[in-house]
Amino acid sequence: MKNNFSGKCLCGSVTYKANGQPVVVAQCHCEECRRLSGTGHTVGAMFPLDTVTLNGELSTFKYQSNRGSEVTKAFCGKCGSPIYGSNSRAPDHLTFSLGTMDDATALEIQVVVFERGKQRWDQLGADVMSFATQPDWKPDT
Repeated sequence: MKNNFSGKCLCGSVTYKANGQPVVVAQCHCEECRRLSGTGHTVGAMFPLDTVTLNGELSTFKYQSNRGSEVTKAFCGKCGSPIYGSNSRAPDHLTFSLGTMDDATALEIQVVVFERGKQRWDQLGADVMSFATQPDWKPDT
């Protein structure tokens, strides 16, 4: 089982490493996560802060959650990639966005939170076309 995880932002200015297995891997459908990701959800792996090393310039955005805690979202100050989130209810943990990990193939989603916020369009049916790479496709004009 993989015990070291690393990742970076799109431009490579921010890098991180987390040693050990995540506490949890969660998919979240809350409104804030949808807006942060620009999609229907986020997926993150939570690690104890003392297992994490971060390098690079991060910008942060803080807001109050519906439960009254302070949530901090950290992203690359150059390319805007979301790197991690933290919550004042778990101040000694960081949750890294799985999409920024170099290799997250060993991880699986263990829990879905804010399922009530899941959007109808965030569920793909068997009839949706799927391509292994970018297809040669031009919109109808």
